[in-house]
Amino acid sequence: MNARAEGTGAEPSPESPAVAGVVPLRRLVVMRHAKSAWPEETPDHERPLAPRGLRDAPAAGRALARAGRIPDLAVCSTAERARRTWELASAEWQAATPVRHEPRLYAADAADLLEVARETPPEVGTLLLVGHNPGLEELILTLAAEGVGDTLTGVRTKFPTSAIAILDWHGITWQTLSPHTALLAAFTVPRGADGA
Repeated sequence: MNARAEGTGAEPSPESPAVAGVVPLRRLVVMRHAKSAWPEETPDHERPLAPRGLRDAPAAGRALARAGRIPDLAVCSTAERARRTWELASAEWQAATPVRHEPRLYAADAADLLEVARETPPEVGTLLLVGHNPGLEELILTLAAEGVGDTLTGVRTKFPTSAIAILDWHGITWQTLSPHTALLAAFTVPRGADGA
């Protein structure tokens, strides 16, 4: 069934030909893991997805596919809930996206996440980070100089499980990604058919 998007959303802005002809457009897609369960005596790192998370993660993958925002590379937290979110979301795509499971994304703050993003090879145009809050929300608000519509307000209000933010910026390499250099082009919270 089709996913239902909640929260604030806007289609990513098109490339500006005048700028894109000189400096390539790059896209950072930030996805928070889907809703997790809290089984007793299970270490935080090993917590699985809850039933809602199992519905919402594929919806997040479908949302990215519909928007034409399939990443060239994914970097995913090693936590079970993040890995499972990645598996279910990427299963909704026709293309196989390479993924790197990165321990630094677990419990990462904005500075850690930015460091990981800056290590991205220059041939990657769209990078997906799958991780955790509050670091992801902090990263988005650190990088975004402005947002389309009320996307910034939406992220500041709440960046819930399975939320997706898309940041567009122009840079020769990922090493030049810096605070207040990106446009928050989209923010959405995909939900599965029975999601609340």
